[in-house]
Amino acid sequence: MRIVPDTSVIVDGRITRIVQEEDYKGCEVIVSEAVVSELENQANKGRDSGYNGLEELKNLQKLHGEGKIHLSYVGRRPTLEEISLARGGEIDAMIRDTAGENKATLITSDKVQREVAEAQGLNAVYLKPEMLDYGDIQVTKYFDKNTMSVHLKENVVPMAKKGKPGNIKLVKIRSKPLTRGQIEYMSREIVERAKSDFKSFIEIEREGATVVQFREYRISIAKPPFSDGMEITIVRPVAKVSMDSYRLPNKLVDRLTTSAKGILIAGPPGAGKTTFAQASAEFYQNLGAIVKTMESPRDLQVGDEITQYAPLEKDMSKTADILLLVRPDYTIYDELRKTKDFRIFADMRLAGVGMIGVVHATRPIDAIQRIIGRVEMGMIPSIVDTTIYIDEGRVAAIYDIKLTVKVPSGMLEADLSRPVIEIRDFETGDLVHEIYTYGEQTIVMDVGQTQIKKTPIQKMAEREIIKEVKKIVPGRVEVDMKSDRRATVWVDEDSIPKLIGKRGKTIDELEGKVGFSIGVESLNAKNKERKSQKNRSDIPELLPVKYTPVDVELAGNYVILNFGKDVVGTPFDILVDEDYLFTATVGKKGTIKIKKDIELAEIILNAQRSNLAIEARIRNE
Repeated sequence: MRIVPDTSVIVDGRITRIVQEEDYKGCEVIVSEAVVSELENQANKGRDSGYNGLEELKNLQKLHGEGKIHLSYVGRRPTLEEISLARGGEIDAMIRDTAGENKATLITSDKVQREVAEAQGLNAVYLKPEMLDYGDIQVTKYFDKNTMSVHLKENVVPMAKKGKPGNIKLVKIRSKPLTRGQIEYMSREIVERAKSDFKSFIEIEREGATVVQFREYRISIAKPPFSDGMEITIVRPVAKVSMDSYRLPNKLVDRLTTSAKGILIAGPPGAGKTTFAQASAEFYQNLGAIVKTMESPRDLQVGDEITQYAPLEKDMSKTADILLLVRPDYTIYDELRKTKDFRIFADMRLAGVGMIGVVHATRPIDAIQRIIGRVEMGMIPSIVDTTIYIDEGRVAAIYDIKLTVKVPSGMLEADLSRPVIEIRDFETGDLVHEIYTYGEQTIVMDVGQTQIKKTPIQKMAEREIIKEVKKIVPGRVEVDMKSDRRATVWVDEDSIPKLIGKRGKTIDELEGKVGFSIGVESLNAKNKERKSQKNRSDIPELLPVKYTPVDVELAGNYVILNFGKDVVGTPFDILVDEDYLFTATVGKKGTIKIKKDIELAEIILNAQRSNLAIEARIRNE
């Protein structure tokens, strides 16, 4: 008996088993050179399917050497053009030609290949994909009920994250490091099983990287040149919980049930966002709603009633086009990262689909800030009406987002009324943040910090005055807004005449430009006053302002200002060439992060390139 296996049955590793069955015992296996070329091409691109197929050919060669089968390779190698057209059927056509020329039976697990072969009058056997038991897959042995993820790399002791959100520890799960051969074997096994399991998918397969969704396990395989060594990372949800487990306030449950249609689930990595998204999907499905998901990769653990969609033709916007025709009541978008993701989310929401997006954010407000600049600011409340912040597996904050027209907090003039996005604590109704435009800038104001000595408009006015004064006189400049219409400026004593100008012309022009009344005083006299105050026992000591150089680095999409962990939580004013730029608080990693695509980051990077001083001073307010 002669058989010609095509690429599909060689890659899934079943041909060696079939040829040893009674019906095929002693058969002649004819392999088309087109199959070898295709497998070689895939292996050269770093794809596991290519390596798996070549391994199967080696197993066939071994059976040939033992005399159990007769193996031969026939035909010509396809050209580069034919290989590039493999998806169009060129390689499959060459394999069918091999079967026809040798009067052999074609063995395939590709339905289309079988149909075309029979249409051409060839004998073809179709092998249905098998539903295999995956319990004994090698990487699963590293998991127990408390394991969230397993991290395997060649020449490194296997590690695992164990626990639950809020209490996770990285522990060693084996005493000896894994070899490259062991990692490669597990990699091939994962890919082979994923292709033969109806509940598993190969989500991404590129040179040096493969992502597999194997049942509840999301598996990332990396190899050189993409990574510096063979590596496998396996992640799975620790627990599947219901919405009841979160003990949400009745007010929020009522909102989710009736009015919330644009929801962002936010939180840091590992906080439990995906678990809450799964609970949300089940919650809406149990209410009788049609729920779909958009995922890449598909790792939400939801019931069969909820269909999970991947990027159609590697493009999530095409998936959205299909979903707009399907018209689900709610769609879970896991997760929003790039500008395109936010725009797809916005388009679907504005088309009337209830949307629930998952977003990485270190603070509750960061989820909203990630939308700014990606969609029109005034559209944000129409796209997102509720933000749920997850931290350590619990709902830590709930925000209500609405658009109104008013004078922003801290501004006093009625003619400053403008559209303002109000972000309120959902449970208390307290105003937490405001988003509005001032000039060409979009301001995200923490209202909780506006009850300080200076209003936001006064702070911005101080920065503007410093900038304008620096254009006139050199040296250090200090400004203090005494009211909404009056400011005091301190400069070096020698610079006062130049700043005032002949008959006060320069200072008059400056006042007209900035719109404030300005008094000019000597910085030297101010410093002397500070020293005299320092010697008086009834006045608290005023320490001199300390300016510290800031170490700046570019990391990914962020400009990082490094301060050190000993000042975590301390607010600093950031200055460039002695000009005030902005105020920020040092994060828990001892850094201040600024997204590199905003103006502040560009100013800092330009200053670094021009060797201008980038300094920080402790905020005394």
